[in-house]
Amino acid sequence: MGSDTGAPRRRLSSVPVNRLIPIFGTALALAAMPAATAAEAPAPAALDDVVVSASRSAQRAFDAPASIQSVDGATLRASGPGLGLAESMARVPGLVVLDRQNQAQDLQLSIRGFGARSTFGIRGVRVLVDGIPATMPDGQGQLSTVVLPAIERVEVLRGPLAQLYGNAAGGVLQVFTREGASPARLGAELYGGSWGTVRGAVSGSARSGTFAGRVDATTFETDGWRAHSAASRRQQDARLTWEAPTGTRVGLVANAFELPLALDPGGLTRAQVAADPRQAAPAALAQDARKSVAQQQAGLTVEHRVDADTRLSARVYGGRRDLDNALSVPLSAQLSPTSSGGIVELDRRYSGLGLQWSQRLRLGGAAFEFVAGVELDTMTEDRRGYINAAGVRGALKRDETNTVSNRDWYAQLAWHLAPSWTATLGVRSSRVRFDTADRFVVPGNPDDSGRADYDATNPVAGLAWHASDTLNVYANLGRGFETPTFAELAYRSVGTGLNYGLNAARSRHAEIGAKWQPTPDGRLDLAVFDIRTDDEIVVATNAGGRSTFRNGGRTQRRGVELAWVQRLGPAWRAQLALTALEATFVDGFGSGASAVAAGNRLPGAPDRRAFAELAWQPSALRGPFAAAAVVHGGRLYVDDANTDSTPAWTVLNLRAGLRQQLGPWRFSQVVHLENATGRSYIGSVIVNEANQRFFEPSPGRSWYAGVSAAYVF
Repeated sequence: MGSDTGAPRRRLSSVPVNRLIPIFGTALALAAMPAATAAEAPAPAALDDVVVSASRSAQRAFDAPASIQSVDGATLRASGPGLGLAESMARVPGLVVLDRQNQAQDLQLSIRGFGARSTFGIRGVRVLVDGIPATMPDGQGQLSTVVLPAIERVEVLRGPLAQLYGNAAGGVLQVFTREGASPARLGAELYGGSWGTVRGAVSGSARSGTFAGRVDATTFETDGWRAHSAASRRQQDARLTWEAPTGTRVGLVANAFELPLALDPGGLTRAQVAADPRQAAPAALAQDARKSVAQQQAGLTVEHRVDADTRLSARVYGGRRDLDNALSVPLSAQLSPTSSGGIVELDRRYSGLGLQWSQRLRLGGAAFEFVAGVELDTMTEDRRGYINAAGVRGALKRDETNTVSNRDWYAQLAWHLAPSWTATLGVRSSRVRFDTADRFVVPGNPDDSGRADYDATNPVAGLAWHASDTLNVYANLGRGFETPTFAELAYRSVGTGLNYGLNAARSRHAEIGAKWQPTPDGRLDLAVFDIRTDDEIVVATNAGGRSTFRNGGRTQRRGVELAWVQRLGPAWRAQLALTALEATFVDGFGSGASAVAAGNRLPGAPDRRAFAELAWQPSALRGPFAAAAVVHGGRLYVDDANTDSTPAWTVLNLRAGLRQQLGPWRFSQVVHLENATGRSYIGSVIVNEANQRFFEPSPGRSWYAGVSAAYVF
């Protein structure tokens, strides 16, 4: 794959295993708190999985009148060495998770093309963890804080019903963590592998009477496949639940995330990729591009069953996120009076509450299920910018306080017209307010304080036909909207101040789908969709880690999604996921070399995606297991003008291992071989990068080995 550049690789600790000692000590001090380790076996197949995202109440995914898939936690953890969700979520059609090999920029996640433009974080997709938003009111979210060993399941909802989750809900990704269980268990695991990667985790849970608790902690270090991409990460996650005899259920969740340092290698030009795909961008080295993050969050949820047909629920949460980010902006570009520098410092506080009422009732011969709720969320950040002089912080260039809040209400009605017919009606009203107070007012840089409001009322309607016990057919229509995020408002192409000229994108969604269970051990889901968007928010410029945005007129997304899962006997399981997407600009815009023609493809959104896996597991508790997975990614265009693109790629991932059960002990050993054929490919792109550093190469063949142990009390 080419030699390393001359730049030194920054190692974050001489003995990475030392970072594991405090975590193991914490877990042992808990003394009895099931552990989610590599000893845990994935479910044979996800045929009767339960989901809540489509109707906000528990139901089988097969019965849900929407495009929705659920991936259980054991499958997530078995799919790879546990470095991120990109290892496992390719099995969900319509969802694209790209691992950028850059811990400073998180994953790129998109659903049906929404979110593909994001250069960092997650936009256009709503993310919730245990019912608490991981997406801020402006529509920007993070997945890096999710602790993989703690996950019970992940639900992915696509289509019109996702619009009932509010701003920037091109789709919904909802994570549910495990509760404490009986018997009590305590476990630990350790992974090591290519590129100096070490990951450790401890986990424990217990249940006693009406109380249950679960704690997970992980640590991760890597030298990085590319130069200047070393990173270190530590996470803790805890959940306590109490079930009162009065029908009240109380849950407390808390987590902490620390990224002491993640070096940013930046994107490469096509020539640089050809010369050495492992090198870092020269500008990233010159300016020592990097990021550090610390985040703490806690939330309280309460559910009360008034009677057999009435439930009330509430949530309240709060958190803080501190970020220090050195960009690769050249020093010469930072000297203008209107420049905000090359180092970003954020101090963010966020909080929110939500109330929901659900009711089942009968009127005459018809049955109804009604859900209504209100959500209030707010985020305030102090943003400062400084000169970046070869990685050293210089003079202050930006100082402001930004606040964004939303006030939303929603209602959803499921009307059972007949035993085989159900109609769904819903509406959500959202109002999002942005405020900024500028404290950096100097000659040549005027006061950029201001305010902007965005609001929308979006209806959805659907009809489902339960043709038989093995066949469900549904059709849904809906409207959605997506405001700019504060990051997208932060800069203008010309002039100073927030880019309040950006309009919210507004979309119309339509889908038809079917779910068929031809045998008790197999299921096939098929969905066809069409989405039309006005005022699509697109990247205007992207240079040195700084992006500006504009509205790009109308776009259209059309596609087909297929998911198939089948048990092939007691020990074998097969799974297939296919996505075909045509995401295009309906209107042309711009001029000159950057002109965008009608019919151009939306950058960052692959035209196809495929996943196929064959797994062998004779026993869930002991003996050998193995699996082979093929992942295919289609072409990625790099900019709106479609001046270049990445070729399609296909990789093979293998895993094999052993499990043992010795009395109360559970042991496991596993080896993962990622990209087993050593394919050279580009896994993601930085959309519209002004210096043509579009490409983020993916590693060749890499291996990881893990061991785990769990004690059942």
